[in-house]
Amino acid sequence: MTPEPRPRQQAPSERNPHLVFAVQKHAASRLHYDLRLEVRGVLKSWAVPKGPSMNPKESRLAIETETHPYAYKDFEGRIPEGNYGAGDVIVWDKGWYEPIGPGAGPNDRMVRGLRRGAIRFILHGKKLKGGFSLVHFRAPDQWLLTKRDDMYAREDDPITEDDTSVISRRHLRDD
Repeated sequence: MTPEPRPRQQAPSERNPHLVFAVQKHAASRLHYDLRLEVRGVLKSWAVPKGPSMNPKESRLAIETETHPYAYKDFEGRIPEGNYGAGDVIVWDKGWYEPIGPGAGPNDRMVRGLRRGAIRFILHGKKLKGGFSLVHFRAPDQWLLTKRDDMYAREDDPITEDDTSVISRRHLRDD
């Protein structure tokens, strides 16, 4: 069994006006980053093979994956061999985000964006800041993640070279 948090009955966004996000750096069969955005108390997830970019001229493939329980936002550790996603995981970034667009509240804006296949949001993280968009572009699970051109955008983008956890300050294992 994979040592991951068990789902809990909770709707955190009903108590907190801000939706949370996390980006986990995951050294599985291939190194990638998992973008997790809270929507209605769960984490919608996308695997971003090259990691997020702060350069608005670079779009990154983001493959929609399974939805995770809210508690997974803080998961760090090693998923043992023989389990799906085996390898090390750290919380590379986390914070809160604001969905942009029409809707009665943040959850409604996210649901509408998911249905339209175009989500715009502002991240307030420790590493990732400013506007981003996810746009569905082909196949049922393929999206493009793009940084919006704002005060946080940068063309020299060494951001994914940092492999330090924002929770534990540890690095991915090298072994």
